[in-house]
Amino acid sequence: MQNVFTRLYKRKVDHMTVQIGILGYGNIGRGVETALLDNPDVKLAAVFTRRDPAQVKIATAGVPVVSVNDIAQWTDKIDVLVLAGGSATDLPVQTPKYASLFNVIDTFDTHAHIPQHFAAVDAAAKAAGKVAMISVGWDPGLFSLARLYGNVLLPDGKDYTFWGKGVSQGHSDAIRRIKGVKNGKQYTIPVEAALEAVRAGKNPELTTRQKHTRECFVVLEEGADAAKVEEEIKTMPNYFSDYDTTVHFISEEEFNKNHQGFAHGGFVFRSGKTGVNKENNHVIEYRLTLDSNPEFTAHAVIAYVRALARLAKEGATGCKTVFDIAPAYLSPLSGEELRAKML
Repeated sequence: MQNVFTRLYKRKVDHMTVQIGILGYGNIGRGVETALLDNPDVKLAAVFTRRDPAQVKIATAGVPVVSVNDIAQWTDKIDVLVLAGGSATDLPVQTPKYASLFNVIDTFDTHAHIPQHFAAVDAAAKAAGKVAMISVGWDPGLFSLARLYGNVLLPDGKDYTFWGKGVSQGHSDAIRRIKGVKNGKQYTIPVEAALEAVRAGKNPELTTRQKHTRECFVVLEEGADAAKVEEEIKTMPNYFSDYDTTVHFISEEEFNKNHQGFAHGGFVFRSGKTGVNKENNHVIEYRLTLDSNPEFTAHAVIAYVRALARLAKEGATGCKTVFDIAPAYLSPLSGEELRAKML
């Protein structure tokens, strides 16, 4: 694997090169590192960790693993710091904190808390003269854009978003943070009848509970109270309390055998009407089918890293979301190249 990552740095790059750091080396952190293979204009300067750096082995040869305690020494060596922690407890603290030192980007995905998170990061980044981006990925992220485009194209209509079937990293992370949980994974499953009614243009009124179910597979620590863990999962606000949730307690052996993948995906629909008498029906459908949720999310992050570096060079400050970024800023190609190849 290291040979592949080493070859990346020998490829010729004709456009702006962006130096990044990654804070956290879990699924997203490793995904970001892998995404650099497809983006030679973005290079890895360092990986930062709360663990003992000597115990963290990364794939890229020649790149240091550094204690997060020493991160302030890297402010003049990194263009963008990628925050690869979880949305439940890491990012609400880390993103505002490190926006005072670096241009930062995160994958914060707790939809209900995005306004508060944005405000905190915006204040920190503006005070430091830095630029930040939050909630980058596919939902929030690409699906957010699909919803926006759907709304402006079909003002008289309804939005529907379905996730799955697949692994939600944010929900799985939330499960693993519960006391007594050794490991856990959560699958989001769309309700098929609801999905088909939307696709047929029936514009049904659907509650959150009517659109999805959630299924959890949990390995307990020895001596943990299963009933207490199950109750804590099912009543967790913003994650499980609004859904029909099933919790399965399984052995570590079964977990390792059957629950190691990260497939996910989903749909965004906008169903609407046009015409003098609203006689014409339209359905916009945007779909993702992903073998690896973290790797796809990481590729989205790298595209927006590029945009963030450009904004920083222009002197932008404060917090941004995907709504604020012109599409051309995502590409390594020039405007002339884009117009010739993609317009």
